Amino acid sequence: MSENRVVITLFGGVGDLARRKLYPSLFELYKKGYLGEHFALLGTSRHPLSDEEFQKIVKESVSGVKENKPGQADQFATHFFFQSHDVTDAEHYKVLYKRIADLDEKFGAEGNRLFYMSVAPQFFGTIARNLNNKHLKPSNGFNRLIIEKPFGNDFESAKKLNDELSETFRDDQIFRIDHYLAKEMILNIEALRFGNPIIESMWNNNYIDNIQVTLSEDLGVEERAGYYDDSGALRDMVQNHIMQIVAQLAMEEPVAFTDRDVMAEKVKALRSLRKYTPSEADANFVRGQYEADGEGGHQYREEPGVNPHSNTETFVAGKLMFDNYRWYGVPFYIRTGKKLADKFTRIDIVFKKPVLDIFKNPHGYEDDTQNLRSNVLTIYVEPTSGFSLRLNAKSAGQGFTTIPVDLDYKQSDEFHDETPGPYERLFLDALENNHTNFASWPLIAYSWKFIDVIRHLWDIEEPDFPNYQPKTMGPKAADDLLARDGRHWVYQAKNHQNEINNK
Repeated sequence: MSENRVVITLFGGVGDLARRKLYPSLFELYKKGYLGEHFALLGTSRHPLSDEEFQKIVKESVSGVKENKPGQADQFATHFFFQSHDVTDAEHYKVLYKRIADLDEKFGAEGNRLFYMSVAPQFFGTIARNLNNKHLKPSNGFNRLIIEKPFGNDFESAKKLNDELSETFRDDQIFRIDHYLAKEMILNIEALRFGNPIIESMWNNNYIDNIQVTLSEDLGVEERAGYYDDSGALRDMVQNHIMQIVAQLAMEEPVAFTDRDVMAEKVKALRSLRKYTPSEADANFVRGQYEADGEGGHQYREEPGVNPHSNTETFVAGKLMFDNYRWYGVPFYIRTGKKLADKFTRIDIVFKKPVLDIFKNPHGYEDDTQNLRSNVLTIYVEPTSGFSLRLNAKSAGQGFTTIPVDLDYKQSDEFHDETPGPYERLFLDALENNHTNFASWPLIAYSWKFIDVIRHLWDIEEPDFPNYQPKTMGPKAADDLLARDGRHWVYQAKNHQNEINNK
């Protein structure tokens, strides 16, 4: 472990993300020695604050993080400074030049610069253009940019933003955050596949019948109504989080476990994703919007800040197909939504059944008619973290009836407590110039091109909203999507709490 020397400039230094996620994550890196005496952070926003007031905010944000030794949070906060700043005013950047240079000299950062955009997306390009200055980006250290989602709202806007960023930063200097990529069990997909020949040998259309990805939220839009009503579940969850997970599931084994090789295989996977025509999109994707819950909760159109005539979807389910040798004929079913049965993320890999079920009605016993169940490998991402493998076994007693049994692995609470959070992991990756857990521009481009077909179709069609009850798993059309293929969702709302209790 080596200490990183850097001056971090955080645009949006007093925002909700900074307080809840970024400062606690940096504090964890500080406690572990990845950051030390040679780092500083300059926070910015329009509102004036003194350095002392800003440091008080930082200490409050890390107050829930356990210290390794007394006074560690106070010492950590001394590395934080504040500058009132208008990101649209080029003259204001001259003040930043001086503040960053002074901090670099004071803390011995050796010219290393990390710029983090935690502001409204419309300012990303403006900030990048104004950072194109030799004083802000000296040549004696590294210059890196971290950018939060959303990265555009369609392919054209995403390309425009990428072109603007590319005027100032090379692609290998840009880190596009998708925090789902840094979750422990998402990272475990690669270990599970490529570290276990028994799994990788069956990770193809010879053995896998279908793959299901579910990102379920139990709350409504809450305070995000203003953003969400312009975005919807398709842009907010499918285009980034789900498509990134799907790419990781579908990718080929990289030549080596390096960021460049891993990224190349993810891009190759999405290149083979079948891009639907409008009629195919209509057949393979469904959307929904939640109703009132009967317990005082609003339907989506009655939420504060939401257009009362809004057609924004709060639920999406879809079927993805890959036209390549490994996955031809294997559907990837995805779904996500708000006000569903519970809050969780899981991946279900459903294996094919034997061609012949020799145990069905063996020896002529009339009551022994239990069909074999599909083997299912489930990756529990959150809140439970672990794996489950469902197999068939003989039930106890006379006769020969088969029953499903689960082989489970659950990460312990101690393991969970020691696991780095997504933002802690991503901050360190950016400091160490590791792009493995970040989204590349080609990956984002292919994702948007796929999503745009669905979005354009939905923008011209009038949906029948609202169409699903809270505390369910979405509209009936999501079940019908699988039923027409003779399949069903592995996770059903009624058994989820029992699964959580038993994992």
